[in-house]
Amino acid sequence: MSDRTARITPTTDSSQPQAPRRVVEWAQAAQVPPSATGVITIDLGQIRANWRTLAKRVAPAGCGAVVKADAYGLGASRVIPALYEAGCRSFFVATQAEGKAAIALAPGATVYVLGGMLPGCARELAVLGLRPVMASLEEARGWAALASGGAPTPPAALHVDTGLNRLGMSEADFASLLADGALMRNLDIALMISHLACADDAHHAMNRAQLAAFRRLSAQLPKARASLAASDGLMLGKEFHFDLVRPGYALYGGQAAAQRAPVKPVVRVSARILQVQDVPAGGYVGYSATYRAVSPRRIATIAAGYADGVFRHASSSGDEPGGAVAIRGKLAPIVGRVSMDLITVDITEVGDPAPVRGDFVDLVGPELPLESVGLAAKTIGYEVLTRLGARFHRHYVDHGG
Repeated sequence: MSDRTARITPTTDSSQPQAPRRVVEWAQAAQVPPSATGVITIDLGQIRANWRTLAKRVAPAGCGAVVKADAYGLGASRVIPALYEAGCRSFFVATQAEGKAAIALAPGATVYVLGGMLPGCARELAVLGLRPVMASLEEARGWAALASGGAPTPPAALHVDTGLNRLGMSEADFASLLADGALMRNLDIALMISHLACADDAHHAMNRAQLAAFRRLSAQLPKARASLAASDGLMLGKEFHFDLVRPGYALYGGQAAAQRAPVKPVVRVSARILQVQDVPAGGYVGYSATYRAVSPRRIATIAAGYADGVFRHASSSGDEPGGAVAIRGKLAPIVGRVSMDLITVDITEVGDPAPVRGDFVDLVGPELPLESVGLAAKTIGYEVLTRLGARFHRHYVDHGG
């Protein structure tokens, strides 16, 4: 069997006919450990393909990659080398510690620290070869203090605020920076960035307002490369691309905006059934007895809970529906409360072969994209990714790309 051919892992249950069951259809070259209660399958080849697709779309602008938060929960130690192999040479992280790990995984690449520079960290950042994304005059002065012998500091980036009012140098402080000739002579600002507040809504007026502000501000630093758009922003059109785009969520298959990015999913999250039982009409399921069966139901208890990233807000309560799992392409609703280690789902309507102990169900997958899972839990797909728990086995596949 080729490494690129899906494996079928037989499993049996003592109370059921012992026939092979297609329960790990997505496993590739390595078997999933029998002890794994859950599996997060990550397609590195599709991550590479997504980056190349986006890079082609935004050319001649450059295309970086945001790999903060352990590459959005998918494992920076595997994702960064995959993106590097695809040709990515500009990486964005949130913290100095993330930057230190990233630069070791991508030799010769440029790594920007979006969280900037904490007091007293300038020299260590410089030694590591990281580029802080400065967001204040205080940071600019702290970085400039590294200059010596008439030579400027190592390259850094500058974040200007264009309306998000989060991180970013105000327009007044930016004017003060430019007016300070001594300070500017000691700085090598290689990149100027800002961040869009409403890029997931292509028709929102803030997109044009921020674009105009960024054009005005970036024109005052003509030698610096300019970067405004991230995953959603790059879909707003070429005028938002400038010199470099910074996709993150889209690389991992996320589709937050109505203007869908040309990317495909890269992650599938599955968990095992621990028990199947019949609940009579009138029976209650889960903590606080929030779910009561109105007719006889068949309930599967799944080895996944909020400690594994299943949101408690995905619980159902009375007439309020919750989230769902997918079993062989069919959705089965979560019934009752999501607890720390377990969820209960109604599998009454799932056809033959009937699910049994040891089978896998999907928490995220073809029938349950990140956005749907997030919506059912009253959150967003970004949080679904970054909250994936550590107990599940990470299974990396690579189908090229």
